[in-house]
Amino acid sequence: MLKVKTPKNPRVKRALEKRAPKLVETGKKTLILQGTKTSNTLNDVLTELYLLKKGSAIRYTRKNENIRPFESGGETSLEFFSLKTDCSIFIYGSTSKKRPDNLVIGRTYDHHIYDLVEVGVENFKPLNSFIYDKKLAPRVGSKPFICFVGEGFESVEELKHLKEVLVDLLRGEVIENLNLAGLDHAYVCTAVSSNRVFFTHCALRLKKSGTIVPRMELVEVGPSMDFVVRRHRLPNESLRKEAMKTAKDRSKKKVDSLDIILLFHYMSLK
Repeated sequence: MLKVKTPKNPRVKRALEKRAPKLVETGKKTLILQGTKTSNTLNDVLTELYLLKKGSAIRYTRKNENIRPFESGGETSLEFFSLKTDCSIFIYGSTSKKRPDNLVIGRTYDHHIYDLVEVGVENFKPLNSFIYDKKLAPRVGSKPFICFVGEGFESVEELKHLKEVLVDLLRGEVIENLNLAGLDHAYVCTAVSSNRVFFTHCALRLKKSGTIVPRMELVEVGPSMDFVVRRHRLPNESLRKEAMKTAKDRSKKKVDSLDIILLFHYMSLK
């Protein structure tokens, strides 16, 4: 039987407690990795996803031979890197003849693989291919809007799962209050078919509307790409129950979502 060592140094104990699973989640860090083979397109995708997550992401550019997320035993290296970097979300890019320009997006719980979604990248357009007023460029660390368009996100199991993972990946810091003036960009995911999602990144431009709620305009700033869903793996029931635990004594505050509803209304008119 392995001997479990308890930390005797208070500093080490505090560091371990900080990394431990929490009932109330804070912002999640993202780890970006790549396999032994990647195309130029996939390298650009990984770079620009890193830029979108700048400040809350870590990228390793060294090739990794032993990472095979969907295979038994291929998760060990991923879990090691998750523990080393204290990242609970990862993006792993690789390319092969069978699965070109492949991304695996996954989440971990207590630094063990929780779930996985595999997508292929097509029709990629990088940041530098979009022309717009640079004053509209989103600020680093600002809270984004995430908009999902299409019935597939509610009716297709694979797209429902992809939606959950993308929300965790893109949402940034967890907040309880939202100021419209602080919103400067949005991620728009459109379900084109049962296995294809168009992803684009837009800046938000505020304009006068004659009311207290400004009129919103979307300006595409990139990147954009199609995600083609290939494989996915849901967490087992026992792990899901463990990860979904909540604090029973935490007071539930009613959040006024009128501003959010009005903003979506004005965006839908465009």
